[in-house]
Amino acid sequence: MTRANFLNQQAAAEPATAPVRAWRWRRGILAATLSAAVVGVPTDVIDTLWFTRMTPVRWWEYPVLTLTAVLTGLWFAIVREAIDERGRSGVLGSSLLSAFAVGCPLCNKIVLGMLGVSGALGVWAPIQPALAGMSVAALGAAVLVRWRRRACTPAGCTADERVLQQPHQ
Repeated sequence: MTRANFLNQQAAAEPATAPVRAWRWRRGILAATLSAAVVGVPTDVIDTLWFTRMTPVRWWEYPVLTLTAVLTGLWFAIVREAIDERGRSGVLGSSLLSAFAVGCPLCNKIVLGMLGVSGALGVWAPIQPALAGMSVAALGAAVLVRWRRRACTPAGCTADERVLQQPHQ
């Protein structure tokens, strides 16, 4: 019996894990929604009565907010091995970086305190698109790494992927 046939028989014998997979997608959607709210509401990219921007929202801030939410949600939705907790602080840090990137330069009290109004508009505002690019790239890399290290379950991977992930004896 080949290793792939053995794994296929194991997969057929084990109970389906569809509820676990569905829960992961719900977790991902919740994380994406939370990420969009945490980044978009205080920066007023998502218009609410709670915050007011002093500068208009720039065109590129909407796609950055969307990509931040989608990539964060994907990262949380990917099933990982129970012992693998790496990357969580990096994902949260990248989301925070995107908040600095899409935020109003004049509304950021840290930037205003360090650079003043002219520095916020003349120095900080021009580097915000680069910060946004770094944030989205870091989130994309985190999702890619998490995907490559995901846990293969009988319901989540093909038999060939399970064979590739098991150590050769």
